[in-house]
Amino acid sequence: MLSCVKSLVTAASVLAATLPAHAEDRVTLGWGRMFTNDALGDQKDRWRTGGYQVSRIRGYSWDGVLPTTPGDILEFRASAQIVAPRDLVSPPDDDRRYAAQLSFGLHTQFDWHGNDVSVGGDMVFIGPQTGISNFQKWVHRMVGMDEPKVIDDQIGNGIYPTLDAELGRKFALGGRAEIRPFVEAQAGVESFVRVGGDLVIGTLGRDDLMVRDGVTGQRYRAVEGTRDQGVSLIVGGDIARVFDSALLPSDGIATLTEDRSRLRAGVHWQGEKASLFYGVTYLSKEFDQQPEGQLVGGLNLNLKF
Repeated sequence: MLSCVKSLVTAASVLAATLPAHAEDRVTLGWGRMFTNDALGDQKDRWRTGGYQVSRIRGYSWDGVLPTTPGDILEFRASAQIVAPRDLVSPPDDDRRYAAQLSFGLHTQFDWHGNDVSVGGDMVFIGPQTGISNFQKWVHRMVGMDEPKVIDDQIGNGIYPTLDAELGRKFALGGRAEIRPFVEAQAGVESFVRVGGDLVIGTLGRDDLMVRDGVTGQRYRAVEGTRDQGVSLIVGGDIARVFDSALLPSDGIATLTEDRSRLRAGVHWQGEKASLFYGVTYLSKEFDQQPEGQLVGGLNLNLKF
């Protein structure tokens, strides 16, 4: 497994080095975003409790098909995330520590022999330096909630260069369904290999450019293709072997669970001037002392005026 991670990371580095240098004709093709929070899932305010990921896509054009040249499509990605124990004031001694995470990255999507490929890198910042924990304190004060005491013992400042690569392939299942198995490898803030798949029932979004949310695995639209109105159902799942995680330090009480799985389902609706995606993802235990998995909701709303 570890050799697989190294191979994919090496490939990502080589591909990144070949990105075209000219950018005079690039335009913004679209924006994508995904808000995740367990308030939209099991409403327990714990563990993978909240996050936001946004993508800006730059390129020369979009006709519903990925280009064959790496770098023709560039995704500028930013994300913020809060990981917390299950009690923000008085957590159990064996729970995971609070962690605030902020990342900025550059990725590219392209077609390779009929496969969808995404490779790129992010600079991931962890700790009080992100300012996220202070923001959460301010929000709790504004709404009259107890101040989260676990922030005082959060994981300290760190910077983690992170590389990620995903390869997937679409297969039509009749006229109204499509399945896309994929493999993914990441090295950096969390290092893992992952295999899984996503099934779309309905024709909505077939020629959109899609990006995967890092926490839930839900795929969100970043560039719009044909603007058909309707509804599509999305279901998927994956399993990962995790080698290490800066969010679960090896010297901590909470010990990393090597196998991690996700099961997800969602609905994508497109109207004349608005679109909405809502999905729920089950996340399995991430550390051995975690008593159970959790449900995290994901929301994407787009309005056009």
